Amino acid sequence: MRTAIYPGSFDPLTNGHLDVLERASKLFDRVIVAIALNESKNPLFTLDERLALMKSGIARMKNVKADVFEGLLVEYAAKQKAQAIVRGLRAVSDFEFEFQMALMNRKLDQKIETIFMMPKETYTFISSRIVKEIARLGGDVSPFVPPHVETALKKKLK
Repeated sequence: MRTAIYPGSFDPLTNGHLDVLERASKLFDRVIVAIALNESKNPLFTLDERLALMKSGIARMKNVKADVFEGLLVEYAAKQKAQAIVRGLRAVSDFEFEFQMALMNRKLDQKIETIFMMPKETYTFISSRIVKEIARLGGDVSPFVPPHVETALKKKLK
């Protein structure tokens, strides 16, 4: 069974994330969305909230499941018997950081490959950080996130 890990903080889940996930789910038998416990990022949503939002977002994708992890990504991937890590690239500016991480992960465990996927052009400018800023300022985030995430953002920021 070909398994891929799609890691991130997903604070919050965006349509760009879902686009990458849908395409990854066609390439792998099983895709695990690994939501990172990284409190140094000061997430808006708790880990449990992010997990619940993700589970709602992926409900229709039969070979995708959501989980949480802490620690080294390659150790988590090995524990899940994954062959690949999927990373989204929105712009050239993402590449340098992602390239360094991919090389480091390969150094830590050469059996796990990193696969870079680009979202549809309509999502290349979307980031969780920008979505949160728009929501904080009262802007319309409906083009950028699924409806359940838009509702959660409004509730969290009122």
